[in-house]
Amino acid sequence: MLKKAGSVSSQNKLLKIGELAEQADVAVGTVRYYETLRLLEPAHRGENGYRYYAPDAVKRLKFIRKAQSLQFSLLEIQQVLGIREQGKAACPIVRDLLNQKITFLEKQIYQMKTLKAELEAYREHWAEQPLDDPDSQELCSLIEQVADNALAT
Repeated sequence: MLKKAGSVSSQNKLLKIGELAEQADVAVGTVRYYETLRLLEPAHRGENGYRYYAPDAVKRLKFIRKAQSLQFSLLEIQQVLGIREQGKAACPIVRDLLNQKITFLEKQIYQMKTLKAELEAYREHWAEQPLDDPDSQELCSLIEQVADNALAT
């Protein structure tokens, strides 16, 4: 992914993990997590075990966060970054993934509207129902009615 830094003098231009996290406005744990997923790699590990990152790692982290804000999963982001690292344009797959997300949201919206209409029908139907007798064995007759026979809307 990133080039290995060879000399100590080049380390001065590199960022420690805390500096990277601060500049990208993420937690250090997030940087480490992304590293385990291979979304990000240190440019160099010092003899002390410290991770050093190239300055462009800030841009990469911000890209990941922006993609997440658009509901791209980390797996999808891995795909996008992998395509880009192969020297290919990533925008076509981003468009495809976005279209899939829109289709999924449209289905969810339909399901939610259907559920809302069903709940409103229950609310209207139940408004006229008498309260349960507290001495009754029923937990709540309204819900038990639903389990026994679905309300026709």
